[in-house]
Amino acid sequence: MTAKLLLVDDEPGVREAVTAYLEDSGFEVTAVANGQAALEYLETNVPDLIITDIMMPHMDGYAFLEKVRQQPHLNHIPVIFLTARGMTRDRIQGYDAGCDAYLAKPFDPEELVAIIKNRAAAASGCPG
Repeated sequence: MTAKLLLVDDEPGVREAVTAYLEDSGFEVTAVANGQAALEYLETNVPDLIITDIMMPHMDGYAFLEKVRQQPHLNHIPVIFLTARGMTRDRIQGYDAGCDAYLAKPFDPEELVAIIKNRAAAASGCPG
């Protein structure tokens, strides 16, 4: 079964590059530009995993993650922060906020795929 991913990032170049790489890696990707668009998508869709930037206009990744975690039908979905904020304190803040994994930009796409496979397998109860 193909894992369905939601990618949330306000940078068009990042959305396009990450989407292309993940699709080439066998994932089904829906990409949106901000947290509000992601919440609208999540009203009628439940992806297997969410990848989100932190620094976005209108609603940052922390506020988006909080809203996801408040929804009973969504709070089980693994969330990966993919962000330019790479200091140790930033990563700790991300984990404290409830993300499942934290990857700083620039990143190795192969590492992102490995994290996705690991988190999706853990969420489904199947070994990676």
